[in-house]
Amino acid sequence: MEIARQKPDATRVAGLYAWNQLKRRVKKGERGIRVLAPVIGIKRKKDEEAEKDIRTQNHAVLVGFRSAYVFDVSQTDGEEFPELSTKVSGDVGEQRERLIDFIVAQGIQLEFKESIAPALGASYGGKIVLLPGQSTAEEFSTLVHELSHLCCVDNYVA
Repeated sequence: MEIARQKPDATRVAGLYAWNQLKRRVKKGERGIRVLAPVIGIKRKKDEEAEKDIRTQNHAVLVGFRSAYVFDVSQTDGEEFPELSTKVSGDVGEQRERLIDFIVAQGIQLEFKESIAPALGASYGGKIVLLPGQSTAEEFSTLVHELSHLCCVDNYVA
């Protein structure tokens, strides 16, 4: 919200170091966009406590927040970003059928509906719905994505 308030037309923001890593430089005279960045500290246990359970020996904790400055891509010069393809391509072979068999074996319903457009897929309540007309590779990718939602959220797959 801070970025939108200070620079409503911002599309891609990063800190000075990140822009330098991307071979872009912030233009002279540009003002940074102030954001709140987390401050992480290490919570150390006493030696006696740490020896009991090594997993909790030293772990990161949120200490607070500090001001940091980021810049929008429009405030930088340098190498252009490569164009990212939104289409999935390739030969999935028999993997699509194997994935569908796995989904059915888990008791998950699989449907195709035009009504979910512009989404390529959706998952809820033990059901995966796909947009019909996708290439085999896109459909496979969408199935993996939607199945992961059911695995992580609904705990369908053991």
